[in-house]
Amino acid sequence: MKVSEMPYKRITVEEFKEQAEMIIKKIRSAKSAEDLKNARNDFNKISEEIETACSLANCRFTLNTRDEFYNAEMDYYDNAMPLFSEIENDYKKAILDSPYRTEAEKLINPRVFKGFEMSLKTFSPEVIEDLQQENALVTKYSKFMGELAFEFEGEKMPLSVLRGKLEDDSRDVRKKAAEAIGKTMEENADTFDEIFDGLVKIRTQIARKLGYKNFVELGYYRMGRVDYDEKMVAAFRKSVETDIVPAVAELKERIRNRLGLDKIMYYDDAVSVTGEMPRPVIGTKEIFDNALKMYNDMKPEIGDFMQRMLDAEAFDVEARDGKFGGGYCTTFAKYKQPFILANFNGTSGDIDVITHEFGHALAADYMFKFAEPDYPTGMETHECHSMSMEFLCHKYMDGFFGDKSDKYRYKHIVDALSFIPYGTIVDEFQHIVYENPDLTPDERKSEYLKLEKKYRPYLSFEGIPYLELGTRWQYQMHIYESPFYYIDYCIAQCVALGFLGLSRDNFEDALEKYVDFLKKTGGISLGELIEGAGLKSPFVENALKETAENALKAITETENKI
Repeated sequence: MKVSEMPYKRITVEEFKEQAEMIIKKIRSAKSAEDLKNARNDFNKISEEIETACSLANCRFTLNTRDEFYNAEMDYYDNAMPLFSEIENDYKKAILDSPYRTEAEKLINPRVFKGFEMSLKTFSPEVIEDLQQENALVTKYSKFMGELAFEFEGEKMPLSVLRGKLEDDSRDVRKKAAEAIGKTMEENADTFDEIFDGLVKIRTQIARKLGYKNFVELGYYRMGRVDYDEKMVAAFRKSVETDIVPAVAELKERIRNRLGLDKIMYYDDAVSVTGEMPRPVIGTKEIFDNALKMYNDMKPEIGDFMQRMLDAEAFDVEARDGKFGGGYCTTFAKYKQPFILANFNGTSGDIDVITHEFGHALAADYMFKFAEPDYPTGMETHECHSMSMEFLCHKYMDGFFGDKSDKYRYKHIVDALSFIPYGTIVDEFQHIVYENPDLTPDERKSEYLKLEKKYRPYLSFEGIPYLELGTRWQYQMHIYESPFYYIDYCIAQCVALGFLGLSRDNFEDALEKYVDFLKKTGGISLGELIEGAGLKSPFVENALKETAENALKAITETENKI
């Protein structure tokens, strides 16, 4: 079935409640652990229906944020999701309180129960109205960003297209693009501040009603992190500062000298090679044709999945007015179908979509087959799937970039290592904001600038309208929409760089370990997945020092080829 043909039907709170109450009665009258397991299977089936309906509504809203019908559906789910959560929590409480729980843990992965316990820490009926308000603000931001038009040289365009010009060969074009971003953001500064201020206040209010000092602890529980905590993330950030930042600063100094720049400006950050930047030498249709060929050569089962994605028309990659400006992979669980949204802009990032988001989709396909549907898999694990696939595709880049494929490989590894400090800025910024919820908008911007100097000392925003005030974070959608998600990218990037090292030593072995990693996701912990691939956890002492050293080695070897 094509994604566009999938029937959409709103699942109402009343429908869900009626079915859930019947299941909860079965749990409370269970005579054995097997009865508990059967009730859980029944609940997962109706959860699949809700998940599919919500995902379809959100997908079609993001494809066209002006669609009146799906705008109304998003409004409905913004209000309904907390009510769904209340019902779901009643179910989880019934499972956890069952006298057959201990016996059931022999039939159901015990980590499922840990996930249930964590979920219960994120909700109370007392915060339903607050959650509805939070959801409405997030949707408001998504809609605002989807419809915001930026003017560049007399032409109106979405941010996703304009950001592509930050990789233009001409420094003058890049500078003008950065100025255009800053100018339009400044014109809408009150909206950016108003929405975020509202989100900080309502999230803080929710946290305090649930008994937390601030939103940070609640934010971690919301992320479902059963493998690491706030202290481990703080130690990770410290390792980034001591081990990754100096390596990136050294690398950026080499790039600055090679490019002949007096300093690296914000609009220079995406440029790492002299001459023409590596861009796809083929059009959109050829990109997909070549991707299919690549995945068939990589492994027939992977090629088969890519063909199924194409047959289902499960990609939407053309940038257009009114479309959500980011990119994502989602799933429609009822149909066991992943879907990828992106915004091609003619840069190397278009190929990253075909590799990164496809990594998510492939993992989802395996998880439909092998994983437990309610297993608490963290987002960092999902990002390991996508970021690692990017590197495993390196050997096939000639078909996308022609004689500039080594330039692409070089730029890609440089960008990957350089990303880790930026991602850490985003994470620490959110900790500061939610630990100090009374900061004014200007004080938040000031804190952001301090973090830029701490983690990206080589980069300057000087003279760029509005952005020089410390506002780059305002178009990082995760900060508004998915608090505390972003550090997962940094953790995953370290794992992905490990897979890069494995693939450079023995591609076939690395690929087999990667596929095994995917197939075991949703059944074992992140640490076990990493260990099974023969890699070192990013949380282990000196792990990031090795990550930096190995990445610099790969960068230098690739640099010598261009």
